[in-house]
Amino acid sequence: MEMREIGKSGIRTNAFSLGCWAIGGGEWWGANDDEMSVKTILRGLELGINWIDTARVYGFGYSEEVIGQALKQTDRSRVILSTKCGLQWYDHGGEVHFTKEGNTVSRDLSPKAIRRDMELSLKALGTDYIDVYYTHWQCKTYGKVPVAETMGELLRMKEEGKIRAIGASNVDLRVLKDYVAAGELDVIQEKFSILDRKSETDLLPFCEANSITLQTYSPMEQGLLAGKAPDDYIPRKGEVRDGKTWWKPENIRTANEMLAGWKDLTDKYQCSLANLCIKWNSMVSPNINVLCGARKLSQIEDTAKSMDIPLSQEDFLRMRRDADKAIGKQV
Repeated sequence: MEMREIGKSGIRTNAFSLGCWAIGGGEWWGANDDEMSVKTILRGLELGINWIDTARVYGFGYSEEVIGQALKQTDRSRVILSTKCGLQWYDHGGEVHFTKEGNTVSRDLSPKAIRRDMELSLKALGTDYIDVYYTHWQCKTYGKVPVAETMGELLRMKEEGKIRAIGASNVDLRVLKDYVAAGELDVIQEKFSILDRKSETDLLPFCEANSITLQTYSPMEQGLLAGKAPDDYIPRKGEVRDGKTWWKPENIRTANEMLAGWKDLTDKYQCSLANLCIKWNSMVSPNINVLCGARKLSQIEDTAKSMDIPLSQEDFLRMRRDADKAIGKQV
């Protein structure tokens, strides 16, 4: 199993990690089987997927609570655990981000807010430390809370042993540079898939030059790249796919045409389309860790198969060319 270091932290994990947004259920993801979620997390650990990622806002704390149930059934030292701060619904601080399930969620990266988030996360997760602590969404108004203030509090948490490594999510290059200038940043988390590679332009080169890991989320475009969505599928109002560009019917058709052309590859490597796309993502750079969502045993077991696919460089480049054509047809 290939192991990769998270930035300069000394923490090592394989190239794939388990995303737990869906485990929070709620309006984003619908009803959830908590017992199955716990089994999925534990099965992932058995298969070598030891980085578990969540966020305080996922299910408004519920995802963390379910993960906490799983942690009680395993050796905590086996787990690389990450969660996120900075999206709060407790008071009127910060700048409004969205409203969901009767909660008004604001972006608030003030030292007070992220300290409160950290303590709530530790309690929900049932642990006394977090391996990787991310700022979830940056302030809408640049400089409203200076990155140096946010980083200062994160560094204090690190000195206290509450967190082991610092990460930032959903950043642009300017903010990324601010984090690096203010302290040691080990990882960023950004959307990245074979059909959405904007991070390749500036963020990934900067990460490679500064030994920062890029943990990529939505590598499957919320399931589209599994090749099981009907051409005429229309997401329900409010669900996670609602309003997403690639989930417009005309774009679903374009993606399905691309995926249908890879039947010879799934036959060649004896794998699923999901396996192909996840493996492809991991091969873009040795600085990448691929975050894959799962809340069922079948999903995590399929994800684990991606680790062992011997995808050739020739086929990697062919998939990129095919995706470029699909991107060119996107409406």
